[in-house]
Amino acid sequence: MKDPLVMAHVNMWAVLRTLEPLCELDDSARSLASPRRPVSIGINVRGGPQATLSFQDGACRMTRRNTGQIKLLLPSPEDFNRMVDGEKNPLPYAGFPRLGFLLKNFTALTDLLSAYLRPQPSDLEDRGFFERSTTLLFYLVAGALAAVANNDPLGRISAAAIPDGTIALEIQDGPCAEITARGGHLITRRRKAVSPRAYMIFSDFDAARGLFDGTLEAMSALAAGKIIMKGYIPMIDNLNRVLNRVPVYLQ
Repeated sequence: MKDPLVMAHVNMWAVLRTLEPLCELDDSARSLASPRRPVSIGINVRGGPQATLSFQDGACRMTRRNTGQIKLLLPSPEDFNRMVDGEKNPLPYAGFPRLGFLLKNFTALTDLLSAYLRPQPSDLEDRGFFERSTTLLFYLVAGALAAVANNDPLGRISAAAIPDGTIALEIQDGPCAEITARGGHLITRRRKAVSPRAYMIFSDFDAARGLFDGTLEAMSALAAGKIIMKGYIPMIDNLNRVLNRVPVYLQ
């Protein structure tokens, strides 16, 4: 069962945060993230996470706390989750002169992100789209790992058993993420890991996609060398337990 509060953290720190790499990978996204003047959208979820999305010169950046020019109020985590699912309109309470960006550009950006994260099978036949989609899915999963580890009751149990240090999560010759564990709390950074104690590396985009989509079984992938795990293995073992909880919130 999905906990609405955990789902809200996943939607904020995994789903919406994936707008950052989307604007780096897609020309249409860069155009949508290029307003005449910088625009920022603050999201205030009562009883849940708060963040600001800033758009300037084709880039998107997410920061914690609700400091945006446009301010959106979501009365509960459930309402925020419905907003991300496209089932509820948020309530703006500041930044009304900039609402055109929210209604047009931001909506188009989230629609584009959805097209990459939930693609039609025919879209994946284009190799460029396939790799962009898999890259965004990789960052989505990396962000969801920390959100689930820090907020889901079962995720917290597994996270507490991860020794302190850094884990490198990578697709060979592709995107990288750094997962840092400190006292059972995980932080995901979208960069190549610095001095990692453990590594989880997918051999290529196809292996990563297969595991994320559930068409590739993890043990078979390990045996075939499609997933490489090395370093301090207890870190990987417990991270995998958190990873097993992620599909509960991303399906």
